Amino acid sequence: MKLASPDNPVQASWLAEQGFRLDPGPYVSDAYAARKYLHRMPHSEPLHSVTARVFHAGRVTREWTTDPAHGVPFLGSADIFEADLANLPMITKRSFDKNPKLPLEPGWTLVTRSGMTAGRVTYARLSMAGAACSEDVLRVVPDLVRIPAGYLYTFLASPFGIPVIKGGIYGTSVKHIEPSHIADLPVPRFGGGVEQRIDALITEAMQLRQHYEDGVREATRDLFVSAGIPELLDLRWHDRERDLAFTIERPTALSLRALNYSPRARRIIDALRSVTHRPLGDICTGGSLRTGARFKRYDSDSHHGVRLVGQRQAFWLRPSGRWINPKLAPDDIHMTDETVLIAAHGTLGEREVFGRSLLATGRALSNAYSQDFVRVVSGQEDAPGAYLFAFFRTDAAFRILRSMSVGGKQQEYHPSLLRDLPVPMAAAADRERIAGVVRQAYRDRDDADRKEDEAFALLDKAVREAAR
Repeated sequence: MKLASPDNPVQASWLAEQGFRLDPGPYVSDAYAARKYLHRMPHSEPLHSVTARVFHAGRVTREWTTDPAHGVPFLGSADIFEADLANLPMITKRSFDKNPKLPLEPGWTLVTRSGMTAGRVTYARLSMAGAACSEDVLRVVPDLVRIPAGYLYTFLASPFGIPVIKGGIYGTSVKHIEPSHIADLPVPRFGGGVEQRIDALITEAMQLRQHYEDGVREATRDLFVSAGIPELLDLRWHDRERDLAFTIERPTALSLRALNYSPRARRIIDALRSVTHRPLGDICTGGSLRTGARFKRYDSDSHHGVRLVGQRQAFWLRPSGRWINPKLAPDDIHMTDETVLIAAHGTLGEREVFGRSLLATGRALSNAYSQDFVRVVSGQEDAPGAYLFAFFRTDAAFRILRSMSVGGKQQEYHPSLLRDLPVPMAAAADRERIAGVVRQAYRDRDDADRKEDEAFALLDKAVREAAR
């Protein structure tokens, strides 16, 4: 299929098929070629005929809260891709109740509809049930009588569905997609149990991802309870007295920044020091506690390069990034197993990842990581990275790390304060149990990715065989 060009002008029939769109996107992109390819399927149905509805929530006045008793978790268009939904902001139940279109249900396909990332697709997971979601996300609700939910998601998120969705984007500085722009998207249909097998794989992946989220949360709960500081599980940071009009006696030359003496953060540090603990610097003796080396990126392709993951993308369910030539990059772009990566540069906004942590293990070790992470590598066998991650993923660790920041617009951590950070040390048997829970959680997450990859492979095979 030749796309529009000076030698192959847009035909009147194309304009009619695209709703008389006069912008070039649907005609010069992969979208039109993908549509024509899908029309070669022996049997396909328009999206509107296999869905109960496709909609977004519309604009709503958001009132925010930090009290779980009065709030509902709120997912923005970037949050729907996060692997761990433990740190979502909350809108008030009063705001939530004003709009019945806000809550999500597992099994819906979610499509970002606004901004530079419009057209990205993910699946509403079990942990999203009942959560509110932004108007910047389209909800594609399958008609379960007509099509399996997991199959519909797999097609829409595949290389066959994504180009057609992106072809519906309009706008210049602010991109948008409306439900009507994808209503006639052709969805190929297959017999022989293909759709059911794909749906079963996606369902298994969704359950495994819930095991991952439950596992890391349980490991954190176990750590604080076993260490004797369960009060840090429900920190209620914003309910604590603000850091105003406090004094510090005999400050040293180590730091003259008020934030580094935050009373709220000091109370958390004091709680950690009241139980058995070790300074982070001691734990990392013989390991590593530093950010990566800065380097120039040389682009490559997926066959010869390595995916370089930055701070924002690293926390996604399926991290993405540019492909670079690893031979022209420093060795420390590659992580050793169970390296804790702490986002090391950024600003102090509540929704910024600066101060958040993740664990490099399993499939994540195939990625490369930018210099914008502190590499926390334990040098002590009795303090494995999986155990450290159970601590660093907490709000308590996040607040302490933020209090150790230095810099102007872009923040980073004061190295001396970071080395002195107290890490609670539960009993040896407890540490091993907690690390085991984290390791199993990451195995479940990797298994979920494999199930999803298998579903995409099944779809690809079915489409290409049908198009012959």
